[in-house]
Amino acid sequence: MPRAFLVVMDSVGIGGAPDAGTFFNGDLPDLGANTLAHITQACTAGQAEEGRSGPLHVPNMERLGLGAAMRLASSVPFPGLDAAPQGRWGCARELSRGKDTPSGHWELAGLPVPWDWHYFPDQAPSFPNDLTTFVAEQAGTDGILGNCHASGTVILDDLGAEHMRTGQPICYTSADSVFQIAAHEETFGLDRLLALCEAIAPRLHAMKVGRVIARPFLGSAEEGFTRTTNRRDYAITPPAPVLTNWVQDAGRKVHAIGKIGDIFSMTGIDTLKKGSDAKLMEHLFEAVETAEDGSLTFANFVEFDTLHGHTRDISGYARALEWFDAELGRLLPRLRKGDMLVLTADHGNDPSWPGSDHTREQVPVLIAGLDAGTIGQIKFADVAASIAAHLNVPAQGPGKSFL
Repeated sequence: MPRAFLVVMDSVGIGGAPDAGTFFNGDLPDLGANTLAHITQACTAGQAEEGRSGPLHVPNMERLGLGAAMRLASSVPFPGLDAAPQGRWGCARELSRGKDTPSGHWELAGLPVPWDWHYFPDQAPSFPNDLTTFVAEQAGTDGILGNCHASGTVILDDLGAEHMRTGQPICYTSADSVFQIAAHEETFGLDRLLALCEAIAPRLHAMKVGRVIARPFLGSAEEGFTRTTNRRDYAITPPAPVLTNWVQDAGRKVHAIGKIGDIFSMTGIDTLKKGSDAKLMEHLFEAVETAEDGSLTFANFVEFDTLHGHTRDISGYARALEWFDAELGRLLPRLRKGDMLVLTADHGNDPSWPGSDHTREQVPVLIAGLDAGTIGQIKFADVAASIAAHLNVPAQGPGKSFL
């Protein structure tokens, strides 16, 4: 019985979203943003030399069709990544009005978001008074810090010491539909932070804020502050069945790796493995070896986005792509006959772009386990329909299988 592996490289967009001009980083529209192409250009020009050197080297994804997918999405002959595809490849456009994690993942799982998300204004303060009062009450503090749009790493530099002094949680947002709370794992307490986020999530979800995110950190004012891997997302539960439900309802197993459990509120998921991207890769190798016949393994590798996209770190993003590609080269030969591995992304996060937020882009769709060829330009939801067809389980929603 065939197995399926859906692997999301968080934020590895390939440009060309037709509505990018209606999405913004600050005052600048996303029109022209292209995560992969601009990384490739910077590497070729010798502008991404920190911890690596030379043109971007991702031969395994290139053989699957990454360069061809980029050119299909962009309609621009960017240099590099020119190998002839040996896999099945294409690119996908999103219908949902968002450039965020839930929108991308829900739609890849077959469910375009059926509402407009609530976004907090890019001003200080960003949050209404009644909400900040509620959060402070739930935290047991006399106020909150932040109350603005901010980079998650920069705000620790700005407010980490004051948080340690006052005990008040650092609350901030971004261009995404999120309410984020940063707090020190030891002085504030990890369990207390998670309990706070869980307590306020229903109120934020009622406002159609997509996620409440716990952002724990460690360190001191003298040594600096660093976010830990104990992040937790409290996301709105999808309002209709998605790919994980389709597979589970057919009596099959669904294994989640990374933040998939958070994104889907554990709906339709049998097992969950978390950790750093390096640890998640170990879990993916284990799933390829041990996952049951007929099962779905759904993985997200987030550090492209969190460590390198939002911080506009082109060299770091290129290093992450090259590491991932090398691991992929070891993984692909381990797939069994009949397996299908789909490699894609949920949005863009162009590290060459002004600002610090996601960019509205198309994404690659690269398939191992099928004969070489192109699937052309598809919708995000077609990914779910195709995986359902491969596993021979009933599909729902607007997607159409490319098989």
